[in-house]
Amino acid sequence: MKPIQLKREIEKQLDNENWITSFDREQETLRIIDKRVDKGVTINLGNLGPKMNENKDQVLQETMKTIKEGLRLLTAEVNLAGNERHIFPVIRATSFPTETKDGRKLVYADHTAETRVFYAVDQGTSYSLIDENMLEKDNKTLNEVQEAAQFNLRSLKHTMKEDKVAGNTFYFLSMDDGYDASRILNESLLKEMDEKVHGQLTAAVPHHDVLIFGDIQNETGYDVLAQMVFQFFSEGRVPITALPFMYEDGELEPIFILAQKKPKETKKD
Repeated sequence: MKPIQLKREIEKQLDNENWITSFDREQETLRIIDKRVDKGVTINLGNLGPKMNENKDQVLQETMKTIKEGLRLLTAEVNLAGNERHIFPVIRATSFPTETKDGRKLVYADHTAETRVFYAVDQGTSYSLIDENMLEKDNKTLNEVQEAAQFNLRSLKHTMKEDKVAGNTFYFLSMDDGYDASRILNESLLKEMDEKVHGQLTAAVPHHDVLIFGDIQNETGYDVLAQMVFQFFSEGRVPITALPFMYEDGELEPIFILAQKKPKETKKD
């Protein structure tokens, strides 16, 4: 389906007089704007076309859900006070903007050379990233937000699927709740996995909907891990990093830094 056809299909579904559209033929994007706040969401029609050819009704329904939820959040007031149980950490790449397009400064903390931690208020089907204005309005500090986020993160389930490849074991965590990658911040989970593995523990967050642990027991394991993480990274809706991390002594280090001295096969007692 061509971008101009997709544009028309989406516009038929827009049922709010406050919403207007702007179509960019060159970029193949459609922007839906709420006139009341002069803000909007942008949909990449070029990426959407092939999916629409496979299952038009389902993809159109999911796209409209994303658009309407995004526009709803633009006009919804988000409060931190009273919502402490709904605050969670959100892992993003270091290239992720720390300031919104309208000038609001997001609150965040450094994590690794590849990742940063932002904070969000969960709103059911989506979440709103916390900015400095929200802290000031509700008289909250970054430390209070971080404590709430860590507490709530520990309460999330971490059921995993397991796969063995060439003598190495990989564990995949994907609960589809928006905080899969964020679970890499759960120190108790990392320690639990470190005690469980027989070789070198690795962790990867190629995109925000998955966390991959590796029990690497031979040289082949590192090659498998690299290929696997890159594939997930290239397919993710919100890519984070294609570099896996090595977990040692409570620290995460990108494996590429140690490429010239890749760990030899090890076994724990």
